[in-house]
Amino acid sequence: MTLEERLIRLIETDGPIPLSAYMQIALHDPQDGYYAVRPGLGRDFTTAPETSQIFGELIGLWIVHEWRALGEPSPFNLVEIGPGRALLLHDALKMAALAGGQAFLDALQLTLIEPSPALRLVQTERLQRFAPQFVSQLSSVPAGPMLLVANEYLDCLPVRQFHRDGERWRECVVGLSAESRLVMGLAADEPRPPMGTALTGNVVEVQSGLDLIIADLATRAAPFRALFVDYGPADRAPADTLRAYREGRQVSPLEAPGLCDLTADVDFGRFARLAASANLDVSGPTPQGMFLLGLGAQARLNQLIKANEDEAEAIYTAAQRLIDPKEMGERFKAICLSSPGLPKPAGF
Repeated sequence: MTLEERLIRLIETDGPIPLSAYMQIALHDPQDGYYAVRPGLGRDFTTAPETSQIFGELIGLWIVHEWRALGEPSPFNLVEIGPGRALLLHDALKMAALAGGQAFLDALQLTLIEPSPALRLVQTERLQRFAPQFVSQLSSVPAGPMLLVANEYLDCLPVRQFHRDGERWRECVVGLSAESRLVMGLAADEPRPPMGTALTGNVVEVQSGLDLIIADLATRAAPFRALFVDYGPADRAPADTLRAYREGRQVSPLEAPGLCDLTADVDFGRFARLAASANLDVSGPTPQGMFLLGLGAQARLNQLIKANEDEAEAIYTAAQRLIDPKEMGERFKAICLSSPGLPKPAGF
């Protein structure tokens, strides 16, 4: 039985399900979920570390800089949420080892937050030098000083979608058509969007997972820093942004559940407000291009071109895609959440 058939059976039995529940099942079902068994990195979508090695290398320099800002604790936890094929950490740790030296490597304890067994195998092989440990959620990361990075993770958090109906708000659900096909509709009840949501326009999207991240960070002992890079608006709530990709083309979010990547814009404004209300220090959100330039992107680009003149055009084009406001430079944002009292993080 396919995942779509199982979802149809579920809805026939229990009625329509919230859009967030559909997204959670389609992405993370242990048997047929997209990330659980067939993540299409580089095929259905391409991330910044796969675009240019410069991205990961600059994150590596950022990690060493912030380790020093924390007082060079030894040991410390370096954590990545959703490492994918581990390209980010592969490039980052290669640069961090050069910049931080043996003291950094001796202090490093690498923890990956990755529920997918298939991806854990890829990550173990690529990062075997650093003996990664695996957990399934942020709350399971060992105690102690922590630096956390997460690139294009927040956009995959299940999203609740609310539609204005006159003076009321109604939540989007996934039900069945007369032909027993998956369709979107609106729930009969009238739940209010969660507190802190900017109620502008006729559609708002809310990722409850943002609240959980903040709750986990707020209860963690200092010192720590958490860097998130993703796409979304800096100053307004996303509207109807849920979309799906399969084999490099955009498709309906209800097409072939488990075979498509599902993604939605991140509400950076709400994320920052939640963090501030939990007494975390907030830096950003800052456009990705400005963040990378602040970390030395131009200097690293010049070094790479000088060392690889035959590939200069390809290196330049890839780096520009990360930085150019017309490409990823403006649409993607960086935000850093820290325990109180630390100096301002690099790049902000």
